[in-house]
Amino acid sequence: MDWLAVLSPLPPLVSLGLILLSGFTSLVSASLGVGGGTLLIVTMAQVMPAAALIPVHGMVQLGSNGGRLVMSWRHLHWPLLLAFLPGAGVGALVASWLLIRLPTGLLELTIAAFVLYTLWGPGLPKRALGRWGTGIAGAVTTLLSSFVGASGPMVAAFIKQHGNPRQTTVATFAACMTFQHLTKAFVFGAAGFLFADWLALIVAMVAMGVVGTWLGLRLLNRLSEHRFDHGFRLVLTALSLRLVWLGLSRLLA
Repeated sequence: MDWLAVLSPLPPLVSLGLILLSGFTSLVSASLGVGGGTLLIVTMAQVMPAAALIPVHGMVQLGSNGGRLVMSWRHLHWPLLLAFLPGAGVGALVASWLLIRLPTGLLELTIAAFVLYTLWGPGLPKRALGRWGTGIAGAVTTLLSSFVGASGPMVAAFIKQHGNPRQTTVATFAACMTFQHLTKAFVFGAAGFLFADWLALIVAMVAMGVVGTWLGLRLLNRLSEHRFDHGFRLVLTALSLRLVWLGLSRLLA
């Protein structure tokens, strides 16, 4: 256990638990399309300093989504990705300018409402799914990601609206989230966050995440479109309901 003591400022057993959890949550995201990142940040929030939570989680998710992207890039929906990236860049620039704590509670409720609407409502209009709508979605979700670290369900729900096959949904979601989390390195680095203090833990969690992604993609290939869609909706709905509870508890606190 001595090697665990140098991984991070956290107790060795906590560090080991986060490394193993990174593998499991990467498997969840690779097989069901979404959910792993949110599960990971919820757990990390219980054991990590608040100031380190979003930047460290962002770098771990950068590695996890980047690995999933490398393993599934052949299924990318390039027009969707290329429309998303410029907006995400704008969102990152705004985040670096407004790196403050935005009102909590209301943000979580907004994300949950959007996700639940896209899953169970009449669907977004075609204009919202076009190039400009996708760019706006990239900007808004990237901005939110820098403050609450919970934009994954929102991005996933938006991408699912395009009706692509399960492999394309997973690959394109991974590409969008890779870019979003990459921007956090610049946003929080410019704000003075010392990534070096957490680098060993980040690398270990990313490595285990790659293993989880490899296993999850093989599970994905065995799922039918119906089972994937059912699991995708179920996981996103559960995450959204958790955001509703979290948002209301913070607003009423």
